[in-house]
Amino acid sequence: MNSQAEADVPVLDIVKQVLSVVLVVAGIAGFYYFSDVKLLFRVIGLLAVFSAVVAMMLTTGLGRTVWVFALESRQEVKKVVWPNREETVRTTLLVFAMVSVVGLVLWLLDTFLFWGVRLLTGQGG
Repeated sequence: MNSQAEADVPVLDIVKQVLSVVLVVAGIAGFYYFSDVKLLFRVIGLLAVFSAVVAMMLTTGLGRTVWVFALESRQEVKKVVWPNREETVRTTLLVFAMVSVVGLVLWLLDTFLFWGVRLLTGQGG
């Protein structure tokens, strides 16, 4: 591995990443510590902590890289040609048919093997 590439991470980014982990743990701990408070307020507080963590992570190099990846992935999903209703129904019925056939074959094989074992051990007639 290239040690030069690992050394390029700014110290401030590492501090932000560690602080974000600490904030997430503190938010979850606070959620359970304040169990006497209404659930709605605890969930709102937890969402606020998570939002602050996401906002802080987006200011790091890693966060920007993840954000760019998400945007590019969204563009790629838009390029996918999705099947129409007829193709989806046909494929689903084919899957159900194949599962039924394989299930029937496995049941017959299991029944035959069970009969053979009973016959060999003298437990059946």
